[in-house]
Amino acid sequence: MSNTTIENVTNTTDRVKLGLCVVVILAGIVGYSALESRLPGFARVAIFIGSLLLAALIAWTSEPGRRTVAFAHESYNEVRRVVWPTRKETMQMTGIVFAFVAIMGLFLWILDKVVEWALFSVLLGWK
Repeated sequence: MSNTTIENVTNTTDRVKLGLCVVVILAGIVGYSALESRLPGFARVAIFIGSLLLAALIAWTSEPGRRTVAFAHESYNEVRRVVWPTRKETMQMTGIVFAFVAIMGLFLWILDKVVEWALFSVLLGWK
């Protein structure tokens, strides 16, 4: 069980903003579908992307949106501090993984053949 707390949206203004975001995204989806015969594809895609951007802008003005942006910024800073493996280390670990998978595949194939032999030849007497 985790000790993290779940934060709910309690402010009415934030609820309205997030509900408006959902409505704007749904309007973009409906607009994309409804305008299929009237507009070319790139214009419909632009309308949909515009609705996503507008919804993101509306969400950003709410408290949960600001918390999400702050979390993304902190996550980006954390990723920058990670010490990534060198190319040589990556290739070595990839080789080890491939070798392990090949050995396990061979082991499971041999085990399958032994069980097949024991079941069909020894137990059932089939040839």
